[in-house]
Amino acid sequence: MRLSVLDQSPVIAGHSARDALAATIELAQAADALGYTRYWCAEHHGLHGVCNPAPEVMLARLGSVTRRIRLGSGGVMLPYYSPFKVAEQFRMLEALFPGRIDLGVGRAPGGDMRTAQAVAMGDYDRGAQFAEQVRDLCWLLAGEVPPDHLAEGVLLQPQIDTRPEIWVLGSSDYGGALAAQLGVRFAFAHFINAHGGHAVARHYRDHFTPGYETQPYSATAVFVICADTGAEAAALERAVDLRRLQMAYGVNAPIPSLAQAAGHEPTERDRLIIARERPRTICGTPEQVSERMLALREQFAADELVVLSVAASYAARLRTYELLAQAFALQDGA
Repeated sequence: MRLSVLDQSPVIAGHSARDALAATIELAQAADALGYTRYWCAEHHGLHGVCNPAPEVMLARLGSVTRRIRLGSGGVMLPYYSPFKVAEQFRMLEALFPGRIDLGVGRAPGGDMRTAQAVAMGDYDRGAQFAEQVRDLCWLLAGEVPPDHLAEGVLLQPQIDTRPEIWVLGSSDYGGALAAQLGVRFAFAHFINAHGGHAVARHYRDHFTPGYETQPYSATAVFVICADTGAEAAALERAVDLRRLQMAYGVNAPIPSLAQAAGHEPTERDRLIIARERPRTICGTPEQVSERMLALREQFAADELVVLSVAASYAARLRTYELLAQAFALQDGA
C-alpha cells in the first residue's frame, strides 16, 4: 500500500518554531529513507501550534535534502493568491526537482477570519473564486490557456517539459465534485471530517471526467498515532484530546506536552467533546492501527493514505512513521 506524509510543522510546548522546522526537515529525510510516496507541507497562519505559512519555501529546502520522495503542498490556500504566481512557484519547484512536485490546493483560510483578512489585505473572499482559480491552474500548467484568457500569450516561467501533479484537497462533497469535474487528483481530509468521506471519494471516482489527468486518483488523509505499546499510545492520545479541547474552546496555544496532558482533569463537557472528536484519530499499536487504516482504505477505495501525526514529542511523531513503514513493509515496495 502507498503511504504518504502530511506535516503541519507543529510547535510542541517547550519548543520553538525553529525546533519545529528542524523537525520537519528531519522527518522528511526519514520519510524519504523509509519508503513513503510523498511528503506534503500544510499552510497555516496566526496559530501558535503550527508554524509553516509558506509551504512552497519549505519544499525547496526539503528537495535539497531528500532523494526520491515526492514533495508537495497539502495545501496552498489558493483564495489568497494569484493562480499565475502559484503556477510559477510550483513550476520553479518542478524545474529544480523534476517529477517530484505536487501542487495541492484548498479553499480554507488556514487560520481564523481576522488573520485571513490580514493575509489577504482585507480582501479574503472565503473561497468564492476557488473553482475558477483551480481551473486557471490547470490551464496554465498544462499550457492550454484559452484565447480570451487574461494570461493568454504571457510567458509562464520557467519553461520546462514536465509539470507538477495538481490535487484538490477537501473535507466535504464540494472538493470531490470539483476535482472530478476538472480531472485532477483528490484527497479527502478524514482527519478533519470523519463522517461521510467515503461517499465523497466514491462520487469523485464515479463522476471523474478526464482533464488535467486522464484517470481518477484519490487519497485519504488520516490522523495517526502509533506507538510500541498500548500504554504509550494511550498517553499520546490524551495529549491529542487536550489539543482538540483547546481548538474547540478557541485556545490558541502550542501542542500540549505529555506532562500537560497527564495533569489535565477533563470536565464532563470536556469528555463529551473528546468523545465527539476521537473518530478523527487512529491510535494504538502497529497491529491496531494498520487494521483500521486498511479498513479505511477499502471503505474509501483510496489509491493511498496520507498520514498526519501530531504527537506530544517529536520523537513520538517520528516513531509513528517508523512503525507504519515497518507494518506496511514500505521499503519492500512502497
